[in-house]
Amino acid sequence: MVEKNLRADEVNGPSARPALGRLPPYNAGISASVARQISGKEDVICLGSNENPYGSSPSVGAALWGLIPSRYSDPMCASLRNAISDRLGVAADRIVCGNGSEELIAALCRAYLEPTDHVLTVSPCFGLHEIEPMAAGAQVIKVPMTENLDFDVQGLVAALANGPKILFISSPSNPVGQALCEQALLLITDAVRPGTIFVLDEAYAEFISIGAPDGLTNLKHRSDLHWVVLRTFSKAYGLAGLRVGYAITSNYGLARTIRATLTPFNVNAVAQTAAVAALRDTAWMIEATTRLRHDREVLADRLRRLGLRVIPSQANFLFIDLPMDAAPVAGVLLQKGIVVKPWMETGYTNFIRVTIGTAEQNERFAQELEGAVNLR
Repeated sequence: MVEKNLRADEVNGPSARPALGRLPPYNAGISASVARQISGKEDVICLGSNENPYGSSPSVGAALWGLIPSRYSDPMCASLRNAISDRLGVAADRIVCGNGSEELIAALCRAYLEPTDHVLTVSPCFGLHEIEPMAAGAQVIKVPMTENLDFDVQGLVAALANGPKILFISSPSNPVGQALCEQALLLITDAVRPGTIFVLDEAYAEFISIGAPDGLTNLKHRSDLHWVVLRTFSKAYGLAGLRVGYAITSNYGLARTIRATLTPFNVNAVAQTAAVAALRDTAWMIEATTRLRHDREVLADRLRRLGLRVIPSQANFLFIDLPMDAAPVAGVLLQKGIVVKPWMETGYTNFIRVTIGTAEQNERFAQELEGAVNLR
């Protein structure tokens, strides 16, 4: 989409905060409708935003019948927080719900960051782990992942000695897909100082292989740390369009402070009702994520046989190293009706991130990618 030119009065209007002018752009995905307009094709497949190709549990639609849209949603999300509390074994007053977990990232930054603070994250990173701290005026320091695109645990431990206000880290990593092992998580958390909030973004936790550790289990009883675990209903539960996520906090004080920065009715009634219904249908979620884990490995093997480097993933996507700049390849795929995400972060612009779709969609992507990068 081409932005219109600004009028003189728009250019010379009130000054925005200088920090906003320094923000990197968020690398948002392309919707199906936009992809159809660009490609001229009706049969498009969207593999750029890590959505669930199987939709959501049928119980979600059933739960929405009878919802009264003229009534405000529950500002405290009581039913949803209680359902999450029962599922995870964490007190409801330590849970905060948001308009997607993205809103909670922004809320944390508004609540705790001053312009003199610095925030620690990794590179490559989820864009909002950088953008939201910068929007609050803080300095962001990135620890690059290793040559194998695994977490540089020793580098993170060393950087934590400088006392950042917040550490943002996603596991499984977005965009890479690697997950922290139990030992790595322990080394990092042991290095967190009292003045640092450890934020573990587990948006893709439900896709981790059976038997692998999840961060919340390891953090749940760490009362010696100030920690926040972020999760979402967008991915495994298929509710991306409704925007509902949640934060589990180490104590009530953290939850209360985060909630104070949110608008009163931040999670709409449809999202709350749908999330409760989705959470209750565990069998549907497990079936979907099991199928996607299987198809993730099938696609990874398919691409490796083409000679491509594919990073091992514990999420519902793959991070693929191309022998060229990724943006033109993504453009070629888009013309074929396939949406993927070329990574724009400095040092990683030859990578694309592709969501795991259905088996048929994955094969179509692999065939078109083979032609786009001249591997045939």
